[in-house]
Amino acid sequence: MKRLQNILARVERAGNALPHPAILFLILSGAVIVMSGIVKWFAIEAVHPVTKEAIVATNLLSLGGLHFLLTDLVKNFTGFAPLGSVLVAMLGFAIAEKSGLLATLLRWMVMKAGRKLLVPAILIAGIVSHTAADLGYVLLIPLAALSFHAAGMHPLAGLAVGFAGVSGGFAANFLLGAIDPLLAGLSQEGARILDPNYTVSPVSNYYFFAASSVLIVGVGTLIANRITIPFLGKYGGEAPAPVQALTSPERKGLMAAGVTSLILLAILLLGLVPESGFLRDPASGSVISSPAMKGIVAIIFIFGSLTGLAYGWAAGTMRGSNQVVGALQDAMVTMAPYLVLVFFAAQFIALFAASNVGLIFAVHGSDALKALNIGPVPLMIGFILFTCLLDLFVGSASAKWAMMAPVFVPMFMLLGISPELSQASYRVADSVVNIISPLMPYFPLVLAFANKYDKDAKIGTVLALMLPYSLAFLLSWSIMLFVWMGLNLPLGPGAGLRYEIPAAPAAVAPGE
Repeated sequence: MKRLQNILARVERAGNALPHPAILFLILSGAVIVMSGIVKWFAIEAVHPVTKEAIVATNLLSLGGLHFLLTDLVKNFTGFAPLGSVLVAMLGFAIAEKSGLLATLLRWMVMKAGRKLLVPAILIAGIVSHTAADLGYVLLIPLAALSFHAAGMHPLAGLAVGFAGVSGGFAANFLLGAIDPLLAGLSQEGARILDPNYTVSPVSNYYFFAASSVLIVGVGTLIANRITIPFLGKYGGEAPAPVQALTSPERKGLMAAGVTSLILLAILLLGLVPESGFLRDPASGSVISSPAMKGIVAIIFIFGSLTGLAYGWAAGTMRGSNQVVGALQDAMVTMAPYLVLVFFAAQFIALFAASNVGLIFAVHGSDALKALNIGPVPLMIGFILFTCLLDLFVGSASAKWAMMAPVFVPMFMLLGISPELSQASYRVADSVVNIISPLMPYFPLVLAFANKYDKDAKIGTVLALMLPYSLAFLLSWSIMLFVWMGLNLPLGPGAGLRYEIPAAPAAVAPGE
């Protein structure tokens, strides 16, 4: 354990030496500008796989590059694919959170579970909590420890289960959250370096990650019952405090929110299930290309805001319009760090695409990987392990993917791997390392929760509890992904595993 702590201490020091992600993107933008000049100077080119034309680098270290920065700086930011989707989704979640709906729902789920079902209930609650951004870290993890304590079990075992559900299974969810349009937008930006018309939907990984939720609950329950709970044994601290029961207004609020969600779901199904449904594509009658799928962010906003308003009205937590507007304003305040990060990330991605450096490297990188002839499964194994390593140093899921997507997404597309599969592989790897990375933003908060029950608990204490979950999730989730690939199952609506490079346009004969 001492050796492990020393290694993790070095990792922590190395990670702390990295600049803020926003500054990191600024540095990377400068590096792209310099690199474009170098690539242009040495005349490094590639052949476009579709048009068969030469791909030549654009020198941004020039007067033209300066003009591009000046004229497109604002457009790069406002036109950034994930920006609007994330902000709109967060507005819907803001009402559901500020009204108290999400916090009450999590408490209800944990309280309704008996001792035998407490572990899977906490894991499910952790998975669902992703819909409310970081609420699970602040509310569910301490609630899980308290629930275990009240049930006569070691509270640190409950803390570990809560942490595993909230963070270790971060990509798994039965519902859609704000992270889905965010990462899909970044994947789309990366894909359009190669294919300008490619679209990645926020539901592109839904089938896989809904099924992953079952896997995380099953594996997490097994690890908790076979390893964590027996390892900790009985708790010798203070007598347990009871978990606070729901009040009458809270129960009324949940009932109102449940009825509202059922009505909204019925309307959605009425518009999609019949062949003449009003939410299907008017031209083809398709569900995949329907306004509902294209407007999934708007649906998230409607569900979140209306169920939140129903809860707030019935529970008496949100009466006047001023409270509603206040909740929306608070949500935008909490998004300020994201907006700063997006500004610099958008410039980096735009410069990367404009320089053609990313596409040139993608073509040469894919050619090198083709020569190795290692196949998609070993390729994804290497990609997952690389992401796990990077996750030890860069905690933000969106910041990492904003850096990786412009390079790996087009490179893998040239190897026949869809952007949706690249994104799914990334999200698996990013999730499983969160719970053992001291650089994860909420790791100190989890340690503080642990100190409430064990004053001697340190980083090594939490790592010892979480390492079995991390390794089990990594192994089982990776195997599930490879089985999914072997069965050639879609990752989400209209999202396959393979990418077919479009055929080059036929040449027009003279006189035609």
